[in-house]
Amino acid sequence: MTVQNEKLAARAADSGANATAAFRKTRQGSALQVPPERVSAMANEALQAIHEVARRHKMTYDEYRILKDWLISVGEDGEWPLFLDVWFEHVIEEINTSHRTGNKGTIEGPYYVPDSPEMGSHATISMRADEKGEALRFQGQVRSTDGSPLGGAKVELWHADADGFYSQYAPGLPEWNLRGTFTADEEGRFQIDTVLPAPYQIPTDGACGKLIAAAGWHAWRPAHLHLKVGAQGHEQLTAQLYFPGDPHNGDDIASAVKPELMLDPKPADGSAGKVVDYDFVLDPAS
Repeated sequence: MTVQNEKLAARAADSGANATAAFRKTRQGSALQVPPERVSAMANEALQAIHEVARRHKMTYDEYRILKDWLISVGEDGEWPLFLDVWFEHVIEEINTSHRTGNKGTIEGPYYVPDSPEMGSHATISMRADEKGEALRFQGQVRSTDGSPLGGAKVELWHADADGFYSQYAPGLPEWNLRGTFTADEEGRFQIDTVLPAPYQIPTDGACGKLIAAAGWHAWRPAHLHLKVGAQGHEQLTAQLYFPGDPHNGDDIASAVKPELMLDPKPADGSAGKVVDYDFVLDPAS
């Protein structure tokens, strides 16, 4: 077991609890009412699909009891947000953004925290004085689909550190480490100085880890930047941006990598580190 695995194993339950609390915070005040006929249609079809899997594979009672115990443990470990975000969210994202002509997006994932500190348009993200990792300058412009710049657009950025850990989900990290909200200037431009994130494994000591082990899967996510980009009168874009050469770009456990989300880092002029130019094109709100 690697050092990283040992650290992850020590806090899967804490990570699950934090993800659950963060999700519930964002859902406060939601009053969406789904028509009963829609609930009935989706619930019945989902159950029928599960029934068909059980029939096709001739599930035994022992296997049923294992499944029942595992489903209970997902809740006890607080890992429903992790389970749904890793294995289900990418389908929901695909359905809900299929109409867009601007930038492609992808899943939010379980580690988003709203209300990160405001940093301005050209700034260094919150980080420790001795933050490990290669320097990365991430810069670009936010535009509408007609090409007009979107001044005042909000760019939220968060990502794992050089050890693969997220602030507010890993012990010992400052609250807003490698999290920030940036406001594009009047030309829609932004420039963010940060560090390159590391690839990481999702927590494997809880219920999700048991599924991964039982199925013989791996638990790795490639290195990536998380972003939410929004502007008045436009649909918000949620994205993860990836780095070429990562061994898990092709088999991401969360199925979130898309060719359009691959970055092209270049050596920074006159200094160490990398620089990435990446523009965001947002669809007008319908």
